[in-house]
Amino acid sequence: MSGPELAGWEQSEFSAERLTRTVYRKGSGTAVIVIHEIPGITPKVQEFGERVVSRGHTVFMPSLVGTPGREPSGTYLGRSMLRVCIAKEFSNWATRSTSPVIGYLRALATHAHAECGGPGVGAVGMCFSGGFALAMMVDETTVAPVLSQPSMPFAVGKGRSADLGVSDADLEIIRARAQSGCEVLGLRFSHDKFVPDSRWDALRAALGDRFIAVTLDSSPANVHGHKRAAHSVLTEDLDDRPGTPTRGALDQVLDFFDAKLAPA
Repeated sequence: MSGPELAGWEQSEFSAERLTRTVYRKGSGTAVIVIHEIPGITPKVQEFGERVVSRGHTVFMPSLVGTPGREPSGTYLGRSMLRVCIAKEFSNWATRSTSPVIGYLRALATHAHAECGGPGVGAVGMCFSGGFALAMMVDETTVAPVLSQPSMPFAVGKGRSADLGVSDADLEIIRARAQSGCEVLGLRFSHDKFVPDSRWDALRAALGDRFIAVTLDSSPANVHGHKRAAHSVLTEDLDDRPGTPTRGALDQVLDFFDAKLAPA
């Protein structure tokens, strides 16, 4: 099933690390790589990208799975999840392993930085791609990584629940970058079973006070009405009304990009 075009976005093919994917681009200014969640670049993911563009950045949005512009549905979610589970470029179950797609994303970040300039690029991953921005920190081009509900590897069992989706060698480089001042912003809902406390604890252990942890209350009868199964902080579960916790988290992400990508 085809989806509508992303109106107003430039479309091109980008190849690296034996992968070729369609990349949607919009805006001007320093670059931000927006990595979509399952099932793909939905209208809500596109809307988030538009918000980043409105702050004076150029968004590069690769399509890794799914049909860009298509609304989410149960069947569509299932098909995209199956694609992620079987595709060799994603390490869904392995611990202490960096997904092969990260090499592609690092190359895209280098390409975007060369085109847009500035101190570096921002990157935000969501859901299955939530930890990809962390892995991109191995390349010093990525200076503003945001992890929104990082859910991979799948949190089944104690080991996977605490795993950060990167190899030991990559984690050492990430630790060093954090010690040198690179901050990492993380977002999740408190009762999201896909992002357990142990994963947040592992990020704190690895990054120390360079990890900015944002946890939104989704406990039963929480005062803001977040459902217990709330997952997508910046998209499907976003309450965009001023003053709400999710709107505050969205604004914090946009401010983070503004601050980290500002010219020296």
